[in-house]
Amino acid sequence: MNLRELQIQNQTRRYFLRHSGLSLGAIALGQLSRSTAQASPGRADPGPLTPKAPSRPARAKSVIYLHMSGGPPQHELFEWKPKLRELHRQDCPQEFLKGQRFAFIRGVPKLFGTPYSFARYGQSGAPISELLPLFSQRADEVTFIRSMVTPEFNHAPAELFLHTGNNRPGHASIGAWATYGLGSINQNLPGFMVLISGGADPTPGISAWGNGPLPSVFQGVQCRSGSDPILFLNDPPGLSRSLRRESLNALRELNELELEKLGDPETRTRIAQYELAYRMQISVPEVMDIRREPQKTLEAYGAQPGAASFANNCLLARRLVESGVRYVQLFDWGWDCHGGNEDNDLIKHLPKKCREIDRPMAALLEDLKRRGLLDETLVIWGGEFGRTPMSQEYRGLKLVGRDHHPHSFTMWLAGAGVKAGFGYGSTDELGFFVAENQVSVHDLQSTVLHLLGLDPEGLVYRSQGLNHRLIGPADGPRVVQEILS
Repeated sequence: MNLRELQIQNQTRRYFLRHSGLSLGAIALGQLSRSTAQASPGRADPGPLTPKAPSRPARAKSVIYLHMSGGPPQHELFEWKPKLRELHRQDCPQEFLKGQRFAFIRGVPKLFGTPYSFARYGQSGAPISELLPLFSQRADEVTFIRSMVTPEFNHAPAELFLHTGNNRPGHASIGAWATYGLGSINQNLPGFMVLISGGADPTPGISAWGNGPLPSVFQGVQCRSGSDPILFLNDPPGLSRSLRRESLNALRELNELELEKLGDPETRTRIAQYELAYRMQISVPEVMDIRREPQKTLEAYGAQPGAASFANNCLLARRLVESGVRYVQLFDWGWDCHGGNEDNDLIKHLPKKCREIDRPMAALLEDLKRRGLLDETLVIWGGEFGRTPMSQEYRGLKLVGRDHHPHSFTMWLAGAGVKAGFGYGSTDELGFFVAENQVSVHDLQSTVLHLLGLDPEGLVYRSQGLNHRLIGPADGPRVVQEILS
């Protein structure tokens, strides 16, 4: 493509009118702009993150999403299946295998009853494994959805589908949609922040918290533990705060000239991002410093300042929503329990992972409730899919795991607008297929947007000739009214 073609491609209607004929179009456009300015003198152009009123009554002001990357095994945590234990080590019945595809299992696998004991907790009588002794004490504060399904059975497309509504990169994540629809409560912090633990990023990488076709100011901002929580945010040595302000003022003037000339909305986004980053230099180090918390609170979460841990991230999530961040996304890697080695099996690895999340999850719910934040914060826990009722064995039974399973998995929700101590949906006696009240990923996304006061069907962004929606273009996704309080 030559330079002339690039110039033509980048022309806007404003540019075309200004440079066509005798520029009469530009004269008319300028007169219209002056009339608009005179009609609202002194009104500043609102930034893209300015808080917006929800389109319907909102139950939740903020969201904390705890994503267990890899797909946690529901049979070891929340799905007690006595029949599966009774049929332990027997061949899986053919009626379950016919027409099915698995990521790794081949041939006729053996059914595998969990080696862990279950008990019923709270007035709801929710079955919870011995692996989560502290979280089990909060059973009456959550709703369990035991009938989740997804069309994807590999990690990257399943995580993309869960967080963006599509199995391919390039689509906006739910946190981006939330901030696009509602703006940011605190103008000194991003509306959407991301925290990662477990030693690795989720499989799809930054696409899991990307902005897709939305302006880039709505993408998630990844934070790290330690003295430099956001890379490249601090000023380099020798650059004073006043000099940074002067340079940003100059950049703003240049960007405003470009905006006036080309009308590119990404230029407006760039201006907003520079200004937000300047304000974040003060606000982020303060809110990310968990050393400010009382020792009692650190011990309740099991948090250690400076560590990159799920415990620290849960405490940070509470601090962020308390400070006005709209959507906080946690990713914890290490739940892909195939059993191929001691780092991903059900016998040695899973108990370790459960110890890492049990105390922080329980503390987060208790802390939010004690501070009066649970009534306005929606907490979500789950993975991108479940695990099979059959074993995926290596070296006999010394190491054992389960394969990916899209046909049923468990998630839980707590807080704003959700019933407390409630269970919804069920699976068959082996936990293979959903038996009643199936909930799709798009249903879950519709419900989250609804609780935030957004219309899942009407929240649309026009780009490249398409009306983009989180829940996809087709009819069918529904708000799961049965779990709402």
